[in-house]
Amino acid sequence: MGNGLPRPIKLGRISYTNAWPVFHHFDPAELPFQTELHSDMPATLNRKLRAGEIDIAAISSYAYGISSASYYLLPNLSVSSFGRVQSILLFLKSPLEKVIHGKIALTTTSATSVNLLKIIMEKFYGGKPTYEDAEPSLESMLENADAALLIGDHAIRASWLKHGYRVLDLGEVWNLWTGQWMTYALWAVHRETAHRYPEALQSIYNGLLESKRKSTDDLEPIVSKALHQIGGTSPYWHNYFQHLCHDFGAEQKAGLQLYFQYARELGLMSDEVQLSELPSLRVSR
Repeated sequence: MGNGLPRPIKLGRISYTNAWPVFHHFDPAELPFQTELHSDMPATLNRKLRAGEIDIAAISSYAYGISSASYYLLPNLSVSSFGRVQSILLFLKSPLEKVIHGKIALTTTSATSVNLLKIIMEKFYGGKPTYEDAEPSLESMLENADAALLIGDHAIRASWLKHGYRVLDLGEVWNLWTGQWMTYALWAVHRETAHRYPEALQSIYNGLLESKRKSTDDLEPIVSKALHQIGGTSPYWHNYFQHLCHDFGAEQKAGLQLYFQYARELGLMSDEVQLSELPSLRVSR
């Protein structure tokens, strides 16, 4: 096998548009060693990385938090927003005063979003709703619930419908209450993989950073892809991608640590989280 690796490196790629800028120009076939690409929902990648079925992936921030001792983070890569994120949306059939003590149907595709909702409902609004898992279909979710949480491309498509529901953008609500950034996903690698294949990890990391740089410099390729695959308008997608941040600096880290603190206070996670970046990487910014 090329580059002296005894097996392929298994990469997990979030299929949602919010991660496209980091992945769009990244082609594993150009790497000097064999890889396997697993494109899936965040919850599936969370599970696969934790089980050791893949080596490196973009995963939910919450999933990193509960398994952080097993992973390193790739520096300066995330999916974050300061305010509106436009793809983590709570659709309210009932007034908010009823929703916070009512029933909320949850998409199960991202642990970060589900627990962010619980922080907002219980810590910020002082409510105690019941939650039920559901397939990501707005109308069926709201048949027997007061509100429905959709994320990613399901949320985006639902936001375009003439549904008449009040919509809360959870990134915006988080920012209004805390004044902080919110980070939804991080790039994590198993520590064993990082120690065993440092040069391979460096090559993958360089490719991801270069893809992020190209996407930041020119949004047209991912806007065109979104129009073709999902629909909508060019102004919508330009606005959407411009309001996302794929860096992970001090401000994003501070916001994420506050999220972890609130999650611990609500009993959603038990241990303090160390944001441990892979120490051997040569970082070009």
